[in-house]
Amino acid sequence: MTVTANRGVQASATDIPAGFGRRGAAAGAMATVVFTVVHHLTISNIWAPLPIMLGAGGLCGWSLAWSYERLFDGYSLRTWLGYNAAHLAVFAALGVASIVVFESVTTVAAVMARGGPVDDLIARALPMTVTFIVLATVAMGIALGRGWRDYLRLAATIGLLMLFLGSNISVLGLVDFGGAPLGPLVTFLALTFLLAAVYAVAFSVLATSARL
Repeated sequence: MTVTANRGVQASATDIPAGFGRRGAAAGAMATVVFTVVHHLTISNIWAPLPIMLGAGGLCGWSLAWSYERLFDGYSLRTWLGYNAAHLAVFAALGVASIVVFESVTTVAAVMARGGPVDDLIARALPMTVTFIVLATVAMGIALGRGWRDYLRLAATIGLLMLFLGSNISVLGLVDFGGAPLGPLVTFLALTFLLAAVYAVAFSVLATSARL
């Protein structure tokens, strides 16, 4: 059947199936495993925190599905992929803004030598991260929202994605990568795109399955 998305955008869609959020969580966990494998093969071994990452991936996956379910009147592949692409665009803009605005305060060698979180860099970039959460919420809310509750749902989803994914992208401008800042940005965005693509496709398959 044909339904109307929240701002009057027509899309061929079907009724949203039961367990939509559960399917999102499962797809998020699947995407996390693929991301971990690719990260291990191309950058470094991150298997140790996999249980935590699976939890974060499941939570982000659930949140995306949950907010989509409430922002659209039905499920269609076009609106689902578009909704995921909008969040991906926010990450790309954040990475570019970080490189343009920030001056490097450390080197990639120093960051790698830590072997752990870069909380001090994340704290430095926090004002920019929060700004992007607000701007993305407003922009997507205007395009999709029907009321203040939709803005809150978008803010919750974008905030979670920024917490678990965007925080690493926001610090790119604070790290000296040897005069080639666009290289790391492309790498981070490629990995993020892979994560989003696997998630979106896995969810699309699960969304049409009656077994979950």
